[in-house]
Amino acid sequence: MSARLRMLIIWLVCVAFAAFIVVRAHYITDLSAFLPANPTPAQQLLVDQLRDGPASRLILIAIEQGDAASRAHASLALVERLRKDPEFNSVNNGEAAAGQRDREFLFQHRYVLSESVNAKRFTAAGLNAAIRETIDNLASPGGLLFKSLLPRDPTGELLNIVDQLARSPSPESRDGVWVSSDGSRALAVAQTAASGSDSDAQSKAIEAIRAAFAGAAAEAPQSAGKMQLRLSGPAVFAVAARAKIQRAAVRLSIASSILVVTLLLLVYRSLPALGLGLLPVATGALVGVASVALGFGAVHGITLGFGITLIGESVDYSIYFFIQSRQSAGDAAARTWQHRWWPTIRLGMLTSVCGFASLLPSGFPGLKQLGLYSISGLVAAALVTRFVLPALLPANFSIRNVTPLGIRVNALLHRAQRLNGAALLACSAALAVLALTVLYFNRTTLWNRELSALSPVSAEEQSYDAKLRANLGAADVRDLVIVSGPDMESVLRRAERAGTALQPLVEQQVIGGFESPANYVPSLATQESRRSSLPNAAELRANLKQAVDDLPVRADRLQPFLEDVEATRHAALVAPRDLAGTSIRAGFDALILHQRDRWNALLPLRGAAIGGEIDLTRVAAALTDGNIEDARVLDLKRESDALYASYLSEAIHFSLAGFLALTLLLLIALRSPRRVARVLAPLVLAVLTVAAGLALAGVQLSILHLVGMLLIVAVGSNYALFFDRQANSEEPGNESLTLASLLIANASTVIGFGLLSFSQIPVLVALGTTVAPGTFLALLFAAIGHRARDAHARAHA
Repeated sequence: MSARLRMLIIWLVCVAFAAFIVVRAHYITDLSAFLPANPTPAQQLLVDQLRDGPASRLILIAIEQGDAASRAHASLALVERLRKDPEFNSVNNGEAAAGQRDREFLFQHRYVLSESVNAKRFTAAGLNAAIRETIDNLASPGGLLFKSLLPRDPTGELLNIVDQLARSPSPESRDGVWVSSDGSRALAVAQTAASGSDSDAQSKAIEAIRAAFAGAAAEAPQSAGKMQLRLSGPAVFAVAARAKIQRAAVRLSIASSILVVTLLLLVYRSLPALGLGLLPVATGALVGVASVALGFGAVHGITLGFGITLIGESVDYSIYFFIQSRQSAGDAAARTWQHRWWPTIRLGMLTSVCGFASLLPSGFPGLKQLGLYSISGLVAAALVTRFVLPALLPANFSIRNVTPLGIRVNALLHRAQRLNGAALLACSAALAVLALTVLYFNRTTLWNRELSALSPVSAEEQSYDAKLRANLGAADVRDLVIVSGPDMESVLRRAERAGTALQPLVEQQVIGGFESPANYVPSLATQESRRSSLPNAAELRANLKQAVDDLPVRADRLQPFLEDVEATRHAALVAPRDLAGTSIRAGFDALILHQRDRWNALLPLRGAAIGGEIDLTRVAAALTDGNIEDARVLDLKRESDALYASYLSEAIHFSLAGFLALTLLLLIALRSPRRVARVLAPLVLAVLTVAAGLALAGVQLSILHLVGMLLIVAVGSNYALFFDRQANSEEPGNESLTLASLLIANASTVIGFGLLSFSQIPVLVALGTTVAPGTFLALLFAAIGHRARDAHARAHA
């Protein structure tokens, strides 16, 4: 078996194995890969909030346009359909039927749910005061309801419970459904059964809502006008962002591929050359995905999207091979290229590996995935270029001679010969100082350390979401008190104690209010205490007879009251499962989070004024004074921004370490500090110039800009090393042909990344606006420096 055939078999086996892994790999789109692998307790709470917190599974529904009656009818029909769908735990729109079910539940369990129930309330004096207050309420607008409930609830416990739950803002209701404050839209809230981080399940739920609305709207009379459905909430934003990124990535990938293929066809004038030239790219992408799947067990969607960036460098290898191998004729072309140019390409590939290896020690699996993907993909692409392409070249293979292109570009650079070494150094130093000055004066705002920097959600969408939440009375869940415990009962007890500690802050207007799961279902201990405070039948009858002596109500009319109290004394206590079939269940579930072996009660805080800040220091102090176990105050925005800031700082430090490793590699390979400085100078200058340009344009740098800078160094190092070889090799080869190969490779990179700049997706724009100009400047600076050094050497000679 010949060496060529053996090499092709090895390559095909590796490709087949990688394809097998890729097909069977698990692909994810949630946040797990871009959250810390070993989070702190505060970060773990944040992670769980993002995945399963009270906001993550809520979808806010608004029906607009049409007339009010039609919107109400559509809302009722929509909710009726969705309640039959297993995708949802609950769907509520304030309909009367749901309100009646809630009232029946609260009324049945009023003596263990009402905060007013205690032993004193059922003494003769306590009963007298409570019944007197109820009689006074008969003169209120709701007096008819009190009158009908008087025989069974003379102490007004149902009203007390309603007051408890009314501490949270509630939506306005018209035509039997919730509406916005101006009445222009009908509102509803759906809680999905799936986790908020499960984008696939959330997408199905959103489609189910749209389908249900389409059916409901079709039933509306034609005179109703055309109604419109609008959805909002974190799940809606996440699904929309994923779809937007996928569409943009696909469109841009297709567009960049078409442009690069067109460029290569114009250069090669050969379809076989084009097909062979894309083999390293395809192999690199396949091996990259397979490596991540084997290394992490799952491949994140963002890692797949990063494949676009891999094309930028891996396609360069085949361009170098096809163009530079023209410097020799016949079968010796490939062997000559391997001897002359492969060591330079190999060193360039290793410098890229050093850059991306800086991502591997990161504490964030997402960055590790990007690093492993890039390293394995680039190594595979380089090896295919070195060993496979020469074996696949057909007899008499040739491409168009691009030497004239190199000659023309060389002529454009001729003016650089006027610069001697000192002048070139002075110009470079001046540009570097200017860039550093810009960066220094923008140092406080240079890096965007807020997670919102990567958000594709527009300001308009965020404003509309805030408006819906205000209309629905839903908390924005930014500031939370989280109480943890080993089981549900301990968590509810601690939530009750936390509520007691927070109540004075409400009275002092430090906070506007708070929600608690204990408002819906008190702990069993609290319920038992209330039940135990109920007197036996004989005692209650005697107290009641004495209590009504001076009241306009006879004791015998209150016999149902005596029977209900006695029934409660022997009835089971209320458990969360008893909330099934009520809208109360959604409120309770939204405030309970099960975290592996821990339970958490969530107490969202409201500001004392709309949009006002909450003094979390005083909240934390109140919890400390109350001696609440396992209670934390969590500002979700602050914690998420802190998480991202640590993410960014870590990436910056590791990138600097990678640059030091790259420098050390070049020192070992080139054995000359001066040559290393000449290789690194255009790369550093290109990075500084791009960073300064973005700063002058008012763009704050994010983690994706940092990855883009790594790509500038990775791609630009190849250019600088080729010029270094040209200047220091005893067999430099055809300079014009080398320059043409670098220019065409650079053009393919600039095209691929330049298109990303026109996207509306922040993560793609960041890559495009960094890499496209950066790689072009790296080539330009390296070429000018080489020409100036060459002119200086000839002048001295």
